Amino acid sequence: MRLNEEEKAMLAGETGPVRQEALRHQVQVGEFFGAEDLVAVSQAHIMADTESLGEAGVEWLESLTKHPGKERVVRIPTITDPRGTDFNKARQLGQTEKMIELERRTVAAFIKLGVTMTDTCINYQTIMAPVFGEHVAFGDTGVVIYSNSICGARSNFEGGPSALAAGLTGRTPRYGYHLEQHRRPTRRFRINWRPQSLNEWGALGGFIGRSSGNYWSVPVLEGVEASPGSDALKHFGAAMASFGSTALFHVVGVTPEAIHARDLKLDALPVEDISRADVLALQGSYRVTDEVDVVVFSAPQLSLMEMRDVAALCDGRKFKIPLLAVTSPQVKPDSDRMGYTEIIEAAGGTVFAGMCFYQSYAREIAETNGWKRLATNSAKMVNILGGYGYTPILASMEECVAAAETGRLA
Repeated sequence: MRLNEEEKAMLAGETGPVRQEALRHQVQVGEFFGAEDLVAVSQAHIMADTESLGEAGVEWLESLTKHPGKERVVRIPTITDPRGTDFNKARQLGQTEKMIELERRTVAAFIKLGVTMTDTCINYQTIMAPVFGEHVAFGDTGVVIYSNSICGARSNFEGGPSALAAGLTGRTPRYGYHLEQHRRPTRRFRINWRPQSLNEWGALGGFIGRSSGNYWSVPVLEGVEASPGSDALKHFGAAMASFGSTALFHVVGVTPEAIHARDLKLDALPVEDISRADVLALQGSYRVTDEVDVVVFSAPQLSLMEMRDVAALCDGRKFKIPLLAVTSPQVKPDSDRMGYTEIIEAAGGTVFAGMCFYQSYAREIAETNGWKRLATNSAKMVNILGGYGYTPILASMEECVAAAETGRLA
């Protein structure tokens, strides 16, 4: 790889051993993917839940903090994905002291490295959305696909060590979606109907992701007559990334690189029509039971508008089974101030902040609480939770809240 003088100095250890280790890691990643050089990035976003890190990963983070202060501190704004717990309510989930202590150690290490503990997977809705053409190093799949597709930024899926390395060096290898040739459509889909709810947008995204099938596939969707809004596109992209490892999509007339169909040069791509029945079939495949043990709104974390809608549905109800609403630390205070949290919890629900359900020892939580059948409006979550021992059920927000009151879907 070609390195400039500053990068050569980092690799030689002239700026300290932590940046040297980071740059060495990036060179190895870049060479693996055939990158010719590094590109400067303006933001980094780190996935580092302790269920994935384990004791060894946390010890590695702690080892970086033993070096002198200036040598170990990130050079660009570097933020975090959701944590594995909400420290204020961990006991309510049945998380153990060992789980909580591992989280505390991770947080302490990140703070010493200069990382900003945002603990969110919706930073594009709450912190600082990247702008068109901005090169970033983001980790969470939902964050990457939204930033690439809706914002027009440039990022690959960065693993935890790679995202931290980008924060430390201000660089990332220039390959994949940092290059224009990889951002062109490779699959062409069309609909003649419009999803009506977040779960339907998620199921549509899941169908496209499953059909596209690999990281390098770039689907383009036609037939969407008007922008569905940020939350719908959030669920659409998050599910597509989960079902298909997709990192970028285009929607003709909606997303910035697809404002005009003629600019995409689609004539060479065959059109694949998606019917409403196709999407309902995917959703129906996650409706194998009507009995529900727990309702979870998470993955992605809820926006303030979603918190408002959940609260409106909870108002005046009394829940028979647990309902968990997971939002970001940025949204939670506004939800408190506007009374949404109080309404949800008065009905018997619980609002969590700064965590993600499936990154919070979901299998252990299920065993502790006796949860098996989980209802959610997140297509991303149903795609993941089967691997944690749940029977996941995909339904609308309205159906999920009603199920919390009765213990079954109508």
